[in-house]
Amino acid sequence: MRSISCAAALCVLATLGSAVPTSLESRQARELPLVGSAELRKLIQESDLLAKSKILEGFAYAIPERNRVFGGAGHNATVNYLYDTVAALNSYNVEFQPFVELYTDGNASLKVNGVDQGAKLFTYSTSGKFSEALVPVANLGCNASDYPAEVKGKIALISRGTCQFGLKSSLAGVAGADAAVIYDNINETSLAGTLGAPPRPEGLYVPTVGISLANGTALLAAINSGQTVIADIDVFSIAENRTTYNVIAQTKGGDPNNVLVLTAHTDSVIAGPGINDNGSGSIGLLQVAIELAKFRVRNAIRFVWVSAEEFGLLGSTFYVASLAAAELNKIRLNLNFDMIASPNYIYSVYDGDGSAFNASGPPGSAEAERLFEDYFKNEAKQPLVPTDFDGRSDYGPFLDAGIPTGGLFTGAEVVKTDAEQRLFGGEAGVAYDINYHGAGDNVANLNLTAFGVCTEAIAHAVATYGLSFSTLPPKVLANTTTTTTPPRSLRGAPAKTRTLSKVFDRFFAIS
Repeated sequence: MRSISCAAALCVLATLGSAVPTSLESRQARELPLVGSAELRKLIQESDLLAKSKILEGFAYAIPERNRVFGGAGHNATVNYLYDTVAALNSYNVEFQPFVELYTDGNASLKVNGVDQGAKLFTYSTSGKFSEALVPVANLGCNASDYPAEVKGKIALISRGTCQFGLKSSLAGVAGADAAVIYDNINETSLAGTLGAPPRPEGLYVPTVGISLANGTALLAAINSGQTVIADIDVFSIAENRTTYNVIAQTKGGDPNNVLVLTAHTDSVIAGPGINDNGSGSIGLLQVAIELAKFRVRNAIRFVWVSAEEFGLLGSTFYVASLAAAELNKIRLNLNFDMIASPNYIYSVYDGDGSAFNASGPPGSAEAERLFEDYFKNEAKQPLVPTDFDGRSDYGPFLDAGIPTGGLFTGAEVVKTDAEQRLFGGEAGVAYDINYHGAGDNVANLNLTAFGVCTEAIAHAVATYGLSFSTLPPKVLANTTTTTTPPRSLRGAPAKTRTLSKVFDRFFAIS
């Protein structure tokens, strides 16, 4: 198996050596049949998806941490496997793209009157141990004026919403709080996320944990009734730089100036193996890449497996930032697939035209949405509902660059409604994925029916755009504007069309 311990220059050199097809390869490619949707889709088998998912689970369970977090042994095995499998097809130019990011790990606890609050650590939190009174913060803790003088030397109690988690933690520190507790604003079992890699201009982070809406409102009610609520918070966090890798594979055939880019992240959270999130997207793309090698295409297809999504879209941000304007302008469309086998699934498509959430993607995004809507109606014969570009996955940097974007999603921590249960089956009142970001996100967590349906939909999109981009509007030059804050998504734009954002995505402020 190819090792990813090679130096960056050697990784690129190995790719450049195979970038130009030989005359034999060109002749063989010409002899392949032209790709077609039905022909490609019929090669997708649930048994293949399951078998490859078991391989990823094996990588996680082979190490004590039982995860595939970026830069760790489980993740390194994952990207090696992807590289080796695709390179062996001899139909793609394949490369590793190395980059270095700050990794953080640790643990946290929060007790009130001896009762464990089920707290989760925010990544990039600082360490600390305190026993102090909880002091509620006004509004949503997004402005310095929300923090009362009484919070100094105490523990700030803050509601989730509107602004970045990291901003809340920094403002708590500026106000003199020893630590911060952020409680959820939706009904789920716990709250976790990332503060974003430091530093922040507002100031240093304080030890920060998340708790559920039920626990947070109960604590707030007790304080509002006049009680002094003493919390015992204990946070241990470490941070280290890690080298990790994106895997990029582009068809040797097809017009390289008109490219479909498909993305899926390869890493898990620290808590578990991440087989739905996002082994499912990674394996879905891999299986389509394997079967596509049996055909020729008119437009180039590029599969990009990105790393470190769970720490804030780091791999996709690095990838997009690495592309010169001329290269960005070769990308006609990005399709992203993150969690496509949720156990209590819905089928949802990103709202490219903005008709459901009043915020459209760049020109071409509406047409991508329509492609999936037509496919689910006419071919898959399954219901399909819109989902927001909420910034929680790797389409974010593409949107920021002005590249049209689409994709599918089968749901995460949000609870399925009665109306959704009538459409999709499953269980109302239960999260789409009860093991989201947990140790139970393993092979047994996958819904193979959803996995197969979504992977066939990926194959349909690849076949369609591999032949023609005629359904998309003319190219619009990519947005290469830089900002002082890395743009990670487009959220809450007042106009119907999204514009370049200067705020972090909902990884940092899941409202």
